[in-house]
Amino acid sequence: MTTNPINSTGNSYSQAYAIYDFKELVFISGQVPETIEGIIPATFDDQCRLAWKNVEIQLNNAGMTLENLVKITVFLSGREYREANARIRKELLGSISPALTIIITGIYDEKWLLEIEAIAAR
Repeated sequence: MTTNPINSTGNSYSQAYAIYDFKELVFISGQVPETIEGIIPATFDDQCRLAWKNVEIQLNNAGMTLENLVKITVFLSGREYREANARIRKELLGSISPALTIIITGIYDEKWLLEIEAIAAR
């Protein structure tokens, strides 16, 4: 598979992301900050890391890693989480620069402070 991050921002996302010659696309439903046991961390940072961990679990189940991400949509429950979200995303993705959309919205469970959905390819 050939990829082309278009206008990479240097902040772990690109303005666009082209993929060529891919064999498989995986669409990951919104991953929430809750464990299988129903535990929801108290802080945004912990919730954000857990939601990303849940994204990684789905990627691993598909035989992929974060490097396969081509599009991410993050739903935040409030604008006050923008900076922490960006910091943690950059910490986890490093130089990986998929396309990205962030939406401020009400979330299904009021205890969740974010939700992350993704598209991956290989």
